[in-house]
Amino acid sequence: MDITWLGHSCFLIKGKQAMVVTDPYHNFDSYKLAKTSADIVTVSHQHDHHNNSDAVDGKPRVVSGPGEYEIKGVFITGIGTYHDNVSGEKAGKNTIYLIELDDIKVCHLGDLGHKLSSRQTEELSDVDVLLVPVGGLTTINAPVAAEVINMLDPEVVIPMHYKTEATSMELDPVDSFLKEMGHKEVVAQPKLSISKSALSRDTQLVVLEYNR
Repeated sequence: MDITWLGHSCFLIKGKQAMVVTDPYHNFDSYKLAKTSADIVTVSHQHDHHNNSDAVDGKPRVVSGPGEYEIKGVFITGIGTYHDNVSGEKAGKNTIYLIELDDIKVCHLGDLGHKLSSRQTEELSDVDVLLVPVGGLTTINAPVAAEVINMLDPEVVIPMHYKTEATSMELDPVDSFLKEMGHKEVVAQPKLSISKSALSRDTQLVVLEYNR
């Protein structure tokens, strides 16, 4: 499996059987969504920075809410959560997706705005790769992200939805998250290539480069 970061909360997850794009965005600030195709698009919530499924080629199947889905051998579970910490009263709902392909479970937290409940944690057991927002403002911040990571205990953690040179949004930079996790510096890489057999029980923190 290859995982490439297309900016903000958008990733291209390429497995042997299918390709998945998460939260494709309408171009904003200096973020320009790379031209790509997929079999499946997941949308965590209906916001312009997360729901531009029309920009993805290949006539993908769009998944946009809680439920269980099986598409081209990919198993997806959507779990309803909130975009804020007051049960959605301010920012509405958010969907977490647990995506299983190539025997690897990838969890995309979307714009999660609160700590996970014990039931949600149980539903997300055995996560291998966690895509977690860390920039605060409209999502959880670094301290809460660290708590979520501790609860889910994934093998690989990839931060998303943080301040970069491509956006003027007042998000926290990834350095704040790295510090919270006890890392002084992590060298960003173009993509992550992993297999089930190569996963380690020691949590690995991976920062990806924005692929334009």
